[in-house]
Amino acid sequence: MAQPPERERIDKWLWAARFFKTRALAVEQLDLGRVLVAGNVAKPAREVKPGDEVRIRQGAEERVLVVRALSMQRGPAAVAQTLYEETLESRAARERLAAARRIAPEPALAIAHGRPTKRDRRVLDEQRRGKPGQIPGNWDDRWSAAWE
Repeated sequence: MAQPPERERIDKWLWAARFFKTRALAVEQLDLGRVLVAGNVAKPAREVKPGDEVRIRQGAEERVLVVRALSMQRGPAAVAQTLYEETLESRAARERLAAARRIAPEPALAIAHGRPTKRDRRVLDEQRRGKPGQIPGNWDDRWSAAWE
C-alpha cells in the first residue's frame, strides 16, 4: 500500500477535500486570490502539510480550516471531511451569516421575473413622469449627467 505524501499541492488538496468539483475550478479560485495559506495568497502549486491553516472564501462565506490529512485521490464526502477541521470561530461566523440570511434574505433573490415586460416598463415610465394631475417626478433632471 502506498504511503500518503508528506506534502501536497493546494489545488489537489482542495479538490480532494471536496471544496471544488474540479481541479480547474480550484485553480481558478486560487488565481483570483480567494484562498490563503498561512495568511498568504496561495498559488496552485503551493504545497500544504498537516497543521497548515487555509482560508477559503466562497461567495459571502469564509472558512478557516486546519489541514489534518492529505489524500492522493478524491474520495467520498465522509472521507473528505477527515482531511480538515474547521475552526470554532469560522463555524460560528458561518452560522451567524446563515441566521442573518434567514432573517433578511437577499432582495435580489425575491425577484420572480427577469426583465420587465413592455407593460411593466410603461407602468414604470408612467410613475417616473407622474400621472396626469400630479406633479411630475423630474426623474431625468434629478439623475442627469449632462453638462449645464
